[in-house]
Parts: sequence; structure tokens; C-alpha cells
Amino acid sequence: MSVRCTDHHTNNTLDLCRDLYNATLQQRIYAYRSGKNVNYNSQQDELPEIKNAFPEYRSIHSLVMQDVGRRLDKVYDSFFRRMKERRKGKNVRAGFPRFKYPDRYNSITYAQSGFKIMDNGHVWLSRLGKIRTFMHRSIMGDIKTISVKRDSVGDWFITLSVETCNKQDKLGEFETTQDTQFQSIKSIGVDLGLNSIITTSGGMQTNPTQFLRKSGKKLTKAHRHLSRKKKGSGKRRRSRTRVAKIHRKMGRQRDDLSHKLSRNLVENHDFIAFEALNIMRMMKNHHLAKSIADASWNTIVQYTTYKTESAGNEVVLVDPRNTSKQCSKCGYIKESLKLSERIFHCDSCGIEIDRYINATINIRNRGLKSVGRGIPEVMPVEIGALLKATPVAEAGSPLRYSRSKITSSITL
Repeated sequence: MSVRCTDHHTNNTLDLCRDLYNATLQQRIYAYRSGKNVNYNSQQDELPEIKNAFPEYRSIHSLVMQDVGRRLDKVYDSFFRRMKERRKGKNVRAGFPRFKYPDRYNSITYAQSGFKIMDNGHVWLSRLGKIRTFMHRSIMGDIKTISVKRDSVGDWFITLSVETCNKQDKLGEFETTQDTQFQSIKSIGVDLGLNSIITTSGGMQTNPTQFLRKSGKKLTKAHRHLSRKKKGSGKRRRSRTRVAKIHRKMGRQRDDLSHKLSRNLVENHDFIAFEALNIMRMMKNHHLAKSIADASWNTIVQYTTYKTESAGNEVVLVDPRNTSKQCSKCGYIKESLKLSERIFHCDSCGIEIDRYINATINIRNRGLKSVGRGIPEVMPVEIGALLKATPVAEAGSPLRYSRSKITSSITL
């Protein structure tokens, strides 16, 4: 839900929490250099003393202050985990926790208590009072946490974490069935690309949206105006806000499309297989980096994964090697296949099929095999003449499907 009006007290609370975060980080650094042991529990025990020494912290709810230390503890755990991965030879970044500047600490969290959803369109937060909100959709489930966040533009939003009853695992019904019944599962393979953002083994394709390129001129002009403004001035602050609004719009467009695509996949299929692409490594190609970032492959996979958990479906990631070169009918690998060839012609069995459709069938078969469900029988539509993909309009356009209509999913 969005918050349209906040007072000075909310901003002051955010600044105090940021100062507390930096102070706890500084304490851990000094303790490490002096050989002392300081952890999350010891720092939480010092919070009452901090409130006595600094009366301004009495205006902050105790759970909000505890969440500050919990965040730092998570950052430390993530740092040590990455360090272990680097020692094992993995190419991952392991940056040490950094101090937060005013524009890098933008949220506070109430856990378990200290909040109440009111019937008059307001949310009551302890020590902050009533805040007028605009709810996007009704709340379903028990509220566990509430986070108040300020985005890069300066607008405020409230995010709710709720606990709902999990639906019965749909795939669990097939655990004890025979191999001949595996084909009753609505399985699908999804190929991620640039000519089409996703291509499914069912023949659906999504045309590239290129939100970043469409807003390129406007973004360049806004950055040019920002670079001319004096640092610390009001004009520079307003110019920075204009740049942030353009980036926020592009991010919302990508999220909207990712939600629509993921919802369509989850509603119509029980088993979904994606390629396990190394996106960070692919981004090092400077000729394709902008297009890869604009496609939001990782966001589509993440949204599909968390939606399948609540729907009782299953998502797996498979090895992407030779998915385009391997024949989906006989398994022959065509090493001479060039990137410019859009039609796959098998030299062994003679099948002709769209390159991307062939890859999606291989992805689906590998996914089913990886979970021990066997490979389904090849359907007649998959071995016939050249398959024609069904295009999907970009976000904001009217979308029509034979099975169901994609509905936009807006997170709280």
C-alpha cells in the first residue's frame, strides 16, 4: 500500500535508525580489532542503556530498534558466507559491510506487534501514530511484519508480510503414480532470450519490450541536467528526483510484465523448467549487457518461483548447455548450428522445428528427468511442421489467451 502523507517524525525516526546502524557497525569493527566478542545478542542488551543516554531514541518502538541490529547481523552472515564461497574457488563478491549514508537507509520494520490496520484507510504505528494509506488490494492472512519504506523519489510505501495457509501440493498426487501417468502433469519448458523474452514449449513468445531503450533519450537529458547543477543545491535535488522518477517508471514496467508472465505460467502449468543461466557473467558482454538487463530474466524466474510455492506447483533450473543444438526428438547434437540459424534441422531424424521451441522442449525434458518424473511422450504437435509461436503483447496492452487472461499482480 502507498502512503501519500508523512510527517517530520517519520523522517526523524529513519535518521535515528540509520545512526544506530552505523554505531553498531562501528562497535563491531572496534571489537574485532581489540579482540573482543560482540554479536547481535550483546548489542541488543545495550539498547536500554542507549535510550537512557540518548532520550531521542525513546520515541522509537523497541522492535524497530531490534530490527536495526538484526539487519546488521544478516549482513555479517552474508559476508562470511561469501568469504567461504571465495575460499572454495567460486567467483563471488564479498564486500565488507559499509556505513549507511542518508540515501542508503530507507526503511524501518515492525515485527509481530506495534501496528494496527484500521477500517478508515489508516495504519496505526506505535510511536508514529495514524498514517493515511491507499491500499492496493485486500489483506489475506495474518500480518507478521510491517515495513515503512521511502523510495528514491521520496514517496513512502508500506509493505506487509502475511502468513497464509499453504495449498495442497498438486505435484504430490503424482509421487506414487506410474510412469505412464507422468504425461498428465501440465509441464512446460521456458527458454530465456533477447529476440523474445521468454519462449515456452507450448508455443508462446513474448516480444522484447526494451523499456530502457525507449526511455533512453529522456534519461540522458535528465542526467545531463543533473550534471550541471551545483552539489548540495535545491536545483540538484530536484534534478536528481527527475532522474529517479524515470528509473522508477522503468522498474515498474519491468515488474508489471514479469508479474503477468509469471502468473500466466503458474496458472496454466504444474511443472515449469527454466535454464540456469549465469546472468552476471553474460552481463560482461558490453554489446548485450543493456538488453539483458532490460529483459529482467532473473526477476521472471524469481516471481515464478515464489508464486509456484503458494500454488503447490514446482519450478526447477536445468543445465543450459546444448539445449538449442540437441534434437528434441532423437537427442542428436548438431555442433555446426550457427546463431544466425533460426530453424533447427536435424541431420539424424530430419525434423524441422523452430530453434527456440526445440530448446524449450529439451529444457522441459531435462527438468522432468532431474526430479525423477521421467520424460513424457513426444506430442504430435512437437514433431510436426515448423511451429509458429504465439506473440504476447507488452505490459499495458490488452492480452488475450485461449486458456486464461493474465491479471496484474501488485505486491503490497
